[in-house]
Amino acid sequence: MASSFVDTLTGARRPVIMELKPRSADGEDLFRGRSPAEIVARYEAAGAPCLSVVTGRWFGGDADLLAEVVGRTDLPVLQKDFITNAGKLRAASDLGASAVLLTAALLPGAALARLAERALALGLTPFIEVADLAEVEALPSCEGCVVAVNNKDIRVRERGDADLDRSRRLLPAVRRTGTPCPVSASGIDDPRVAAGLLNAGYAGLLVGTRLLRADRLESWCEELDDLRPAPPAPRRAG
Repeated sequence: MASSFVDTLTGARRPVIMELKPRSADGEDLFRGRSPAEIVARYEAAGAPCLSVVTGRWFGGDADLLAEVVGRTDLPVLQKDFITNAGKLRAASDLGASAVLLTAALLPGAALARLAERALALGLTPFIEVADLAEVEALPSCEGCVVAVNNKDIRVRERGDADLDRSRRLLPAVRRTGTPCPVSASGIDDPRVAAGLLNAGYAGLLVGTRLLRADRLESWCEELDDLRPAPPAPRRAG
């Protein structure tokens, strides 16, 4: 099944999902007096192909934030929250989300498969989050889905340092799921690390805290671009 979220991300020159979340895992105010509209405009100006909105209470989000962001942009939007039943999928669809987070650590395999299938039927891209090899190997068919490696630990509410080696270790297994869009998510601060993950074969990255803290978002993006291969030159006709 075609997915505007997957197609947009995989077709982007700079495939970075830029995230809005009001607070960090440690309670830091990440919006710093800026409105959601200001942050959306900033991300659009930086060329974001897709946005992520955290609606989970751990990070100060809610459904109103998602509704406001969707109303401010035409970009595909991921709702990041602990979605565990079909009712929450319908709510995400009604709010205008394009993709929804499904966390493998919280969902038995059969439930994850049912929710992924239901999401696709509603036109939502399942954004399936994994953190270890057992979770990856237990996934259902991932055609039309994003499979995202979370570099942080949800058991401690994503506090502490990221394990970026996790993304590197799990990439071969993630590719074997059949996903068209492997993503590395969370804890990606340095453009050099971001470029390394993309150059290794990730189709996209999800970056939030670092971009919200950035005084000059454009500088971060430009450094990332400089560390990636140049796009191929267009062929001449004739």
